[in-house]
Amino acid sequence: MPRQPRAAGLFSPTARAFWGLLLGLALGAIATLQRLVPLIEPVGTLWINAIRMTVIPLVVSLLVTGVASAASAKRVGRLGAQSVALFLVLLIAAAAFTAVVAPFAFRPLVLDPASTAALRASAHLQPANAADISWRTWLVSLIPVNPIKAAADGTLLPVIVFTVTFAFALTRLEPAARAVTLRFFEAILEALLILIRWILKLTPLGVFALAFVVSARLGSGTLGAALGYYVGLAVVLALVAGIGLYLFATIAGRVSLRTFARAVFPAQVVGFTSRSSLTALPALIEGARDVLHLPAEVTGFVLPFAISVFKFTSPIYWTLGAQFVAQLYGIDLAPSQLATVAAASILLNASTPGIPSGGLLIQAPIYAAIGLPVEGIGILIAIDAIPDMFKSALILASDMTVAVIVARWSSSGGESR
Repeated sequence: MPRQPRAAGLFSPTARAFWGLLLGLALGAIATLQRLVPLIEPVGTLWINAIRMTVIPLVVSLLVTGVASAASAKRVGRLGAQSVALFLVLLIAAAAFTAVVAPFAFRPLVLDPASTAALRASAHLQPANAADISWRTWLVSLIPVNPIKAAADGTLLPVIVFTVTFAFALTRLEPAARAVTLRFFEAILEALLILIRWILKLTPLGVFALAFVVSARLGSGTLGAALGYYVGLAVVLALVAGIGLYLFATIAGRVSLRTFARAVFPAQVVGFTSRSSLTALPALIEGARDVLHLPAEVTGFVLPFAISVFKFTSPIYWTLGAQFVAQLYGIDLAPSQLATVAAASILLNASTPGIPSGGLLIQAPIYAAIGLPVEGIGILIAIDAIPDMFKSALILASDMTVAVIVARWSSSGGESR
């Protein structure tokens, strides 16, 4: 019995993906095995295609059920409106910060041009035309002429715009008619989540195939150094963003830095070790109630609401990941392409599925739209464990920041501390 937790850790889904990555890197570096690339490469492609086929219906179902259900439950009140406003401010700030910093942060990472060219030539991508990624074209394309065609083409942002407006229109229907439509999309969502869990069981195999091909063409040493650089940079950006949140909470929320840190730290320990911000919600509520003395309406509504829909880390890690994959494959991203990733991270923030690496999975159409190889997402999934720990801790700090500021804004919480 004492060995069971250790075995579970060694063979957990995250660990299996990591072992697949290491095995692929090691075997791909062996010259005599590199002739197997044509046989192994289709395995990774099939796994990525399986992920891609679920994304559009998954996002549509999540957005429709999320928007329409929230409206039917009448959760949009004064506290909800204030929370959403703060969410948007923080998300936009995180997206802008990362979009500016990421291109410069990867400049020290120098890869062999011949290796990246070979990797790029083997990737399944369609380079974006310069005319198609101008600011004007990007802005006009947000309103789809034909949403069905946009979905078939995998252009995610126009599909999001149409789906959100459709979902808000759905809230104006009679309750009975709305319930029928909602149940239809809820059933689709439940079936898709089951399908995705089946696909994710194949993650070790898919990651192994992708890592094998990349290692064979780029070299395991070079790839290992690049992956280490990305993980280190992701941790550094999380720490910088965390410092910004702490300062914002103390200044705008008028609470001492020490008190705020003492309130959020126990929840961050739980979130960091479990890689789940939802698991840390009870500890977060306890810190808000007992240390910060926030009013019950804030601890009872704002914090659960924030944990459910607010992913402060999405703009940071989506943008950073896209820039890393571009660097790995030797692709220059235009500012409008980075803006597409950043905008999608905000628009899809509340619709990330509650499954491992869910935020990475729904980025596949975005990568395809801006000319990045979707195979790069498989590599990011395999090394997501360490960044994910910091993501959870950062999300909890952002949720507590929103709660502290909303409490100060509310008349009942203004003098509670």
